[in-house]
Amino acid sequence: MFTPKYPPQDTAPAATASVPTTDNAPATTPPTPAPVASAPNRPTVQLTPGTALALVGGGTAVILVVGAVLVSMLLAVAITGVSVAVVAIVLRLLAKDLQKGR
Repeated sequence: MFTPKYPPQDTAPAATASVPTTDNAPATTPPTPAPVASAPNRPTVQLTPGTALALVGGGTAVILVVGAVLVSMLLAVAITGVSVAVVAIVLRLLAKDLQKGR
């Protein structure tokens, strides 16, 4: 399952090796360049006015939903902070009343 899958040996590009010459004479045949692989033909994406409008509407909807979630989380944190502050004040007043001996 996790073993790599290698292509068959016959599909690998042929390696071109140049034979070094020992004399000072230039080589008789120049090396042939490797064939250039063409880019895969992919269909071009064309935006029509309806598609562009759908993309803008979808993006706006996503931004509004994310904004509403973030605002509600901020509101929840603010309400929790206020309630913790009120509980702290009440506990401090109760502790002060207990120390006075009432």
